[in-house]
Amino acid sequence: MPIKPIHVLSSVCFTIVMLLTSCSSTEELEKFEGASVNIDLPEILQKGKLTVLAENSSTSFFIYRGKRMGFEYEILKEFCRELGVELEIKIVTNLDDLTKMLNDGEGDLVACNYAITKARTRKIDFSVPFLRVPQVLIQRKSKGKVLVGKLIRDPNELARKSVHVWKNSSYCMRLENLQEEIGDTIYISEEEGQVSSEELIEMVSKGVIDYTVAEENVAKLNKLFFDNIDVSTPVSVKQKIAFGLRKNSPLLKSRIDRWLKQFTSRNVFGYLNSKYFELKYLPSKSTDYVVNFRNGRLSSYDLAFKRAAARHNWDWLLLASVAYKESRFNPNVQGFGGAFGMMQFMPSIGPLYGVFPSSSPEQQINGGMLKLSKDFRSWSSIPDRIQREKFTLATYNAGRSHVEDAQRLAKKYGLDPLKWDENVEVMMLNLSQAKYYRDPVVKNGALRGTRTYNYVRSIYKRYLEWKTVYK
Repeated sequence: MPIKPIHVLSSVCFTIVMLLTSCSSTEELEKFEGASVNIDLPEILQKGKLTVLAENSSTSFFIYRGKRMGFEYEILKEFCRELGVELEIKIVTNLDDLTKMLNDGEGDLVACNYAITKARTRKIDFSVPFLRVPQVLIQRKSKGKVLVGKLIRDPNELARKSVHVWKNSSYCMRLENLQEEIGDTIYISEEEGQVSSEELIEMVSKGVIDYTVAEENVAKLNKLFFDNIDVSTPVSVKQKIAFGLRKNSPLLKSRIDRWLKQFTSRNVFGYLNSKYFELKYLPSKSTDYVVNFRNGRLSSYDLAFKRAAARHNWDWLLLASVAYKESRFNPNVQGFGGAFGMMQFMPSIGPLYGVFPSSSPEQQINGGMLKLSKDFRSWSSIPDRIQREKFTLATYNAGRSHVEDAQRLAKKYGLDPLKWDENVEVMMLNLSQAKYYRDPVVKNGALRGTRTYNYVRSIYKRYLEWKTVYK
């Protein structure tokens, strides 16, 4: 990770650069930076498929609880429906390769929360922007409940600080300009394209690095996973986020521009924006959600938990612990990715278990128990019941496909794939690191494994505590 303080070019160096640039003809520059294929809208319609170069991230594309998701993914899914073609996602493992992959025809469009910059527009084209967000500083605000130190609230305070960013990002360019503005050095640690912004955010959370920069929408979304980070300090004006296209795809650009101008004014776009970036938790109609053992019960729904669990040979306290973790026993809560209700079903999954946003608390609990019971039965290969319950909890949180990825990694690295504790859970943690989620045995990409790791541990710990106190 080379440290890069920026130095002002001398007039001599500047003259040399200008002379060298002038020696290259416009034709040669276009040949160097231009596309090597001719694929535009007619060819895309003919093959019946739009291939999108995407980052495995919470804003671009990811798999959550078995569902393909992502703000940009869902926008482009609507666009492909409009075109009458399939949407193909090609995950880019090294962001340094994005421009070349696009211009070589490996994809038709870039969807990586890509900011429009002057340097990028020399090599590729962009759609009309669909978001405008500032870049913000990511810093650690606490370790547990203890404040780490004074938080930076003025970009001037970044002087003599080390900030880690992708070397070819708009963040790096912004930090370079910021140095000139504040008249002091910012130590910019330039990361290669294999290290994503979300990995750097996680490194800040864990205390591996002190600072990174990301767009505000990315930062706010990741704050859901890392509650000890602060994302409140802007370091730029609002940046325009758009889709990248080849310069020789004018028909595709014209079509998506026209469509985006209409789509971004529709309710469905507002819903997607709210779903990913403006999560709100609705107040419950009841206030009786405080765990209280003095009157011999956990919540107003104890009887519903007991009845649902009894039908599936399940401990009702474990079912209640899941509900408490998911919603604090709140049947009206709205969560990440459109998850709803006490058991936080995804919109596409809830109906499979008879649960809808309008369902009663009892129906929600019954549906959650049905889902847990199904997941529990699916792990019949796990001989130990406690371990099997933990695999079930991980599946409920992350989806089976990610748990199976962690199993395969555990086996590859000499751990027991049939044991959750200290084995598969370790690899679940590692699924947020490129070294692991890009391993050939991993089929479903990156996961914020810290969330699932903590999810299982907190639910089971609470369950054991409740068993002791309640009984």
